[in-house]
Amino acid sequence: MNIPTSLRRVRVPLALTAAVMLAASACGGAEAGSSGSGDGDKLAGTIKVDGSSTVAPLSTVAAQLFQSENSGVKVTVGTSGTGGGFEKFCAGETDISNASRPIKDEEKAACEKKGVKFEEFSVANDGLSVVVSKDNDFADCLTVEQLKKIWEPGSKVNNWNQVDPKFPNQKLELFGAGTDSGTFDYFTDAINGEEGASRTDYSPSEDDNVTVQGVSGSKGGMGYFGLSYFEENKDKLKALKIDGGDGCVAPEIKTVQDGSYKPLSRPLFIYPKASSLDKKEVEAFVEYYVENNATIAEKSQFVPLNAEQETELKKDLETLREQHKS
Repeated sequence: MNIPTSLRRVRVPLALTAAVMLAASACGGAEAGSSGSGDGDKLAGTIKVDGSSTVAPLSTVAAQLFQSENSGVKVTVGTSGTGGGFEKFCAGETDISNASRPIKDEEKAACEKKGVKFEEFSVANDGLSVVVSKDNDFADCLTVEQLKKIWEPGSKVNNWNQVDPKFPNQKLELFGAGTDSGTFDYFTDAINGEEGASRTDYSPSEDDNVTVQGVSGSKGGMGYFGLSYFEENKDKLKALKIDGGDGCVAPEIKTVQDGSYKPLSRPLFIYPKASSLDKKEVEAFVEYYVENNATIAEKSQFVPLNAEQETELKKDLETLREQHKS
């Protein structure tokens, strides 16, 4: 079954849930009520997923494929950001939380306080791409030190010639992730050495489409978001190579998987709630998601897990099955 291109990388938060709810009819051709759990039972119910806007398109495709085999199940996917998603998750409002970073200690504590237990699965990889306008014909590679000079708290860099004297006198306009985003947490930690440490005089948004529009509309624009979303906007943007200490490396599937694109490559996660896994439809969806992670990653244009990650994921799935045999 081919997923329509328009549904692969949905980034409009209000439209995302509707796209998922319509997935079963969009895919078509599946036997009504067929079960992805393999037990012959008809699955029914609603599964609520929320969290990272980066991971949302991955979970959207997983939901579409799963619903095509289980028409009685509706999966809704929201985009509250990784932090916002964990707030809802720990409050008991959702079944699964999408995250573009591991859960924080304070979020674990919030869940524990509410009696919310969970599992963690790494389901794909992503790299953060630093993007500039197609009209930028002078910058091809930046060092981590240069990125820090631009993005660190209190930075007054507002012209490209302040980044490198060889660059022209061109105003620098910055766009990036909002503070409730896992992408923001990851980027600031990787570049500035402290999660959440960033200059504040840039245009933040939880919607990557806003960053695309801003950077593509400014010759001196710069922004950052997931590599997979850059792939959808290659016609409008240019991704910079990053020198993490071993020379300039372009953001690509191979470099993300082998770790040479550093420090801006990362794993992506889903966190199913333990009590929700007691519901057959949720357990079946999580198993389907994990078992078909490579196909889901490919169809949603993410970077698949490497061999070591795949082995670890299979172990985690077996542990889950053992826990829920009864």
